[in-house]
Amino acid sequence: MSPSFLFSLIIIHKHPPRYTLLLPPPPPPPPPNSFHSISHTRNNVSYSNNNSSSSTSRSDLAQALNMFNDMLHTRPLPPIQRFNNLFASIAKMKHHPTAISLIHRLDLLAAISNLKSDLYTLNIAINCFSNLHRVDFGFSLLGKIFKLGYEPNCVTFNTLIRGLCLDGKITRAVRFFDEILTKGFQPDLITYGTLINGLCKIGNTPAAILLLKHMDQATSCQPNIVVYSTIIDSLCKDKQVHVALKMFSDMTGKGITPNVVTYTSLVHGLCNLGQWKEATRLLSDMPTRNISPNVQTFSVVVDTLCKEGMAEEAHKVLDLMIQRGVEPNAITYSTLMDGYCLLGKTGNARKVLEFMKARGCKPDVFTYSILINGYCKTKRIDEALGLFEDMSRRGLIPNTVTYNTIIGGLCDAGRPLDACLLLDEMQTCGQSPDLFTYATLLECLCKEKRLDEALLLFKMIEDEGLVPNIVIYTILIDGMCKAGKLDAAKELYFSVLAKGLQPNHYTYNAMINGLCKGGKLKEANVLISKMKEHGCSPNDCTYNIIVRGFLQNNETSEAIQYLKTLVDCGFSADASTMEMVFSLLFTDRLDPLCKEELQKFLGITCF
Repeated sequence: MSPSFLFSLIIIHKHPPRYTLLLPPPPPPPPPNSFHSISHTRNNVSYSNNNSSSSTSRSDLAQALNMFNDMLHTRPLPPIQRFNNLFASIAKMKHHPTAISLIHRLDLLAAISNLKSDLYTLNIAINCFSNLHRVDFGFSLLGKIFKLGYEPNCVTFNTLIRGLCLDGKITRAVRFFDEILTKGFQPDLITYGTLINGLCKIGNTPAAILLLKHMDQATSCQPNIVVYSTIIDSLCKDKQVHVALKMFSDMTGKGITPNVVTYTSLVHGLCNLGQWKEATRLLSDMPTRNISPNVQTFSVVVDTLCKEGMAEEAHKVLDLMIQRGVEPNAITYSTLMDGYCLLGKTGNARKVLEFMKARGCKPDVFTYSILINGYCKTKRIDEALGLFEDMSRRGLIPNTVTYNTIIGGLCDAGRPLDACLLLDEMQTCGQSPDLFTYATLLECLCKEKRLDEALLLFKMIEDEGLVPNIVIYTILIDGMCKAGKLDAAKELYFSVLAKGLQPNHYTYNAMINGLCKGGKLKEANVLISKMKEHGCSPNDCTYNIIVRGFLQNNETSEAIQYLKTLVDCGFSADASTMEMVFSLLFTDRLDPLCKEELQKFLGITCF
């Protein structure tokens, strides 16, 4: 099988990438006393001042810059190897823009001296551009390498492939690999490992396995434990644990010893599928290979037990960790606390928090938020507020999730004014409320019949530049209907349609309920037809609302028709509807024909 054919099986791309051969301009050097860090997601890069850089890092960079200036003024100029060592050191400090700027300055000297960049220099520059998510500039430097008569080596190609993978351009990375392979490039373990890791990260595990098979066929480069562990982990995440176990067996059969990462991935995969027996077997197998479970392995087991409602057993695992000398981290403790909170055992969760502090493990915002949520769910809002204050005293800044949890707890406790005060505090502290924050408060204000405050809050949402969604509008429509402001609710409903928002079951049911209570049964009937037209079929709640509406307005015949439709659609009348039907049946308000119809209906559904 030719390499080109092999990789056309992995990924098919209509237009192979084109790489420019122009030399890119270097990024501007950082201003004095400015140190840059890069935070990124797969497709996003942002530059920010890193005020948390250690004084040692600053001192090292300043020393390196002074050394560069001294070397420039030395005559004769030092050999390029000394400059390369300096550039490599700066790159290792992650000051990539600085390294590129210095390499560019050195290139300017080439016109007046014999000193010029060599392959090693250009590889450093390509690495820096890749880390800055500008692999396109890296490919421009590849053009310069050819122009200068150098032969790119494994480091050159591996760095470019890594840069493409860092940017999530895995298809391009595979295409590039295919291209250089046909030109005689001999990939090494790093080449394969980088590509396999990239493929697994985008969930293309089958392609990674195909690449592993190609690697197996290459006598010069055999897969190692890192390559196998990467694919095994990806298979487990794809819930293909049986395939992962077979690969594990094949791997050990080839004499490759698994490590703690391999076992942790398999244990996690098995636990997620509820295959406890097999997971236990693997955990027991670890000591026979002189491999000790680490904090990640134990944390996986704790997490799975907690999700299964087995917090007490999870606590025993945590105790076992400590006995074996493995110190739980904040994630382990937080997971156990969450397990107890899910069972409503907030007292146990609080004990875990105190135990965590006693062992010198600092709880973070996530840890506190878990217990705060647990207190709110069990209606212990004062304890939640106390913990919230303790969190602030410890210098931890609550995030939007923490504030939303407390606001929700206050709303559930019927304290909307306190919740609104907390919203003000949230904004003062620089945390931006989201639509969930506002929806929680709006619902509470509407339930407490504080419609004027709810409307002011709605205006605040728009003033903040947030776009209200259908949930926000539905809460307000429901609140207006329940407050008897049917005309205002209808106006808001029509504005929803005008904005192109699609009403959901909750929106329609709120409006139908309001129309029924307002005696506008014809309009309620029309709205049910509109529901169907817009692809939102009436549900059991819709039919129960309309039946009660007709019964309340003495339209028994129509109510019976809807009761029959309700049953025909596979739904059941709820307790409120049945109570109304029975009370009506035993009064003199019904004419004989309707009474007979109701009795027949009850005979079909109840007896």
